[in-house]
Amino acid sequence: MLTLTHLLEEAKCYDSVRRLRWADGVVRCPKCGSEEVVKRGKDDAHPHRQRYRCKGCHRQFDDLTDTVFAGRHQPLRVWMGCLYLMGLNLSNQQIAQELGLNQSDVHQMTHRLRQAIVDNKPEVQLSGEVECDEVYVTAGHKGHPDAVKKRGVQGGGVSSKGFGAEVRSRQKSRRYSG
Repeated sequence: MLTLTHLLEEAKCYDSVRRLRWADGVVRCPKCGSEEVVKRGKDDAHPHRQRYRCKGCHRQFDDLTDTVFAGRHQPLRVWMGCLYLMGLNLSNQQIAQELGLNQSDVHQMTHRLRQAIVDNKPEVQLSGEVECDEVYVTAGHKGHPDAVKKRGVQGGGVSSKGFGAEVRSRQKSRRYSG
């Protein structure tokens, strides 16, 4: 049976990782960020994986060091195929079938890939005027209905159970269509 991984070339997968990791074409040390890096040949077990040595901190690293793909048993072409199929919004079962893997292995792979995406997501920077609606959290008062009662709102603010004066910078007038 012909699977997607048979169509992917390992060399092209490593080239793609290099292009994405070092988009400007300059290889940098993952530890110190130095651009003074020397190529140290190819990896013995993975002939398309380039090894490097940093002149600044003398650390040795390769194309996959400090990436989600580092230290994994599946070949890079399998990981890239899984990532591609995730982009097509296929289920883990469908991905396992396409790649010829166990569903539990695919579940672990997709979980690690999703987690890496979340971990590398840039922090949101808010600017300008920001508004936030009131939020009331009443969890944790089971069996104590008096603790859950809403307190009266005074002076246009918010009750003690919600986010209020710190978040809301101005009172928003509401229009109702009738």
